Amino acid sequence: VQLQASGGGLVQAGGSLSLSCAASGSIFDINRMSWYRQAPGKQRELDAVIVSGDSTNYADSVKGRFTISRDNVKNTVSLQMNSLGPEDTAVYYCSAHIRTLARWDTYWGQGTQVTVSS
Repeated sequence: VQLQASGGGLVQAGGSLSLSCAASGSIFDINRMSWYRQAPGKQRELDAVIVSGDSTNYADSVKGRFTISRDNVKNTVSLQMNSLGPEDTAVYYCSAHIRTLARWDTYWGQGTQVTVSS
C-alpha cells in the first residue's frame, strides 16, 4: 500500500491551496483518513480527519479555513486550505487507516511542502 500526496507549493498570505492524497495497492477498506502538518522544529500535529461515513473533525487552528473530503471510489483524501497564513507553513502529510488482506495498519504519505509568504 502506498499513499501519494500532491498539491503543495508556495502561496501568498490569504491565498488558497488544495492538497490531494491517493492510496493505492491491495486495499480492502479504508477507515480514517487524515492530514497532519509538521513545521520546522515542531512535532507533527493533526489538522483534519475524516472517517468512513464522512464525519469530520478539525484542529481549532484550521476550523472554518480548511475542508477535508474523501472519494471512496478513488481512495483519495483532499484538503482544501483557504485564508492561509505564514503560520500554516509546514510539510503536510496524509495518513490513512487501511485494511489489507490480513490486517489494519496506518500508512503515511511522503509529505508535501506548503509555504505561505507574508
